[in-house]
Amino acid sequence: MFILKRQDVEIGSFQHPSKEQKIPILLYQGQTFRLLSVFNAAQEEEARILWRDLTDNRGKACVLLEEPERFSVWGKIQLEQASGETITPKPPANGSDSVFIKSGLLIIQTMYADIADLMGDKQAKRFEEDLAVVGKKMGLPQMTSTEVVNTLLKLDPFSGVLPPWQTSHLNVIFKELHRIGRTYFGRSNFTERALEALDELSATERDTFLTWLKQLSSGELWL
Repeated sequence: MFILKRQDVEIGSFQHPSKEQKIPILLYQGQTFRLLSVFNAAQEEEARILWRDLTDNRGKACVLLEEPERFSVWGKIQLEQASGETITPKPPANGSDSVFIKSGLLIIQTMYADIADLMGDKQAKRFEEDLAVVGKKMGLPQMTSTEVVNTLLKLDPFSGVLPPWQTSHLNVIFKELHRIGRTYFGRSNFTERALEALDELSATERDTFLTWLKQLSSGELWL
């Protein structure tokens, strides 16, 4: 939608309605955008790939902000005056309940972070490549190359901009993610650690996701 410089916009923040944290927002010509992802100065192409995917392929209204030290991608939101200032992100354009997609993304990102912390960047890069191989073979949206997997790993699960995964996609993802996880963690109970990512959700969302996961054929691998 827009490629802007720092002098073109105003940067502010608001208090998250349910968490003790400030959410960065960008203001441009009366429109409000929420921070989705940040890239360092050497990752310009990755930032542009994510921005183009969101704007050209998924029809999202987004800003790519160019600064000397970094690039950042922001998604358009609506702020409503209720009991204080609250945020209402645009819902993801997909048919599955967003809590299931958000949970899947959290689990993938947690596994990636654990591999990077325990085994180093080389193995973390291999994990990206493994996901891309599965994504391309199975035709999974947002997982068909290492470039798009890399942007997926940086995506804010709470941004309201989520991969367009259906239940069939998620069933495959959890099955293959468990198989891939075994190659890195062996027979250790890595699923328990991965599911700790769900602590980022509300209790209701977490319970909803776990109940749903039990109904999937791949759910028995995780629970």
